Amino acid sequence: MTTDNEARVLDEWSHRLAQALQILDLEVDQELLLDLARKSADSVIHAAAPVTTFLVGYAAGLDAGTGSAGSKESSSASVAKAAGIAFQLCEDGHDGGPASKGWADTAQ
Repeated sequence: MTTDNEARVLDEWSHRLAQALQILDLEVDQELLLDLARKSADSVIHAAAPVTTFLVGYAAGLDAGTGSAGSKESSSASVAKAAGIAFQLCEDGHDGGPASKGWADTAQ
């Protein structure tokens, strides 16, 4: 958990960064991302935290569509879907779970 001051600073930073990246009207579920980063760092290694959150964001962006094609609702649903997969993988630890077999048993 973050303190009120940390939450405020993170909120301001997220807003500034989103504006600089020209991502309009982005609402970031900071608690979800912080929980996911914490869980992946604890389950895998510390460096898994930023990589996991990046991959979840990337997958969510692909799933929701780009630019004006994606709505806030579809973006939120895509983040939740991708985060759910990542949380499940964290439960399996760094060397287990469905991804341990690569693409086997997937629709890919």
